[in-house]
Amino acid sequence: MPCTDPLADMLTTIRNGQQAGLAAVKTPASKLRANVLSVLKSEGYIRDYAEELSEAGHKKIKIELKYFEGKPAIKAINKVSTPGRRIYSQIGKLKSFYNGLGVSVLSTSKGVMTDRDAKTANIGGEVLCSVF
Repeated sequence: MPCTDPLADMLTTIRNGQQAGLAAVKTPASKLRANVLSVLKSEGYIRDYAEELSEAGHKKIKIELKYFEGKPAIKAINKVSTPGRRIYSQIGKLKSFYNGLGVSVLSTSKGVMTDRDAKTANIGGEVLCSVF
């Protein structure tokens, strides 16, 4: 069955992997997924990620999950925009997540970035997901 929302599939893979206590998970590779993972790594929610080839020749991304004292570094990770309902936000109307402790990931004309970076750059965009 084809995946209609690849980013939501990756976020679910991360969530399930952390609930199971896995050290790493794999997901199909794409530019958007790599950009979102880059933001998650820079914010300290995952250890690292790397692109690799599977036996069948398909590109996969291996995501190394991060734990602190045996508990997952990511408490909550939710998809905001969906293929059927895109959520766009202007910079002035961008809401903070968990009173500023969480991070919203946005896709802007300047690339994928956090809500804080978007406010600094004074640019809005599509709200992809929120992480705490």
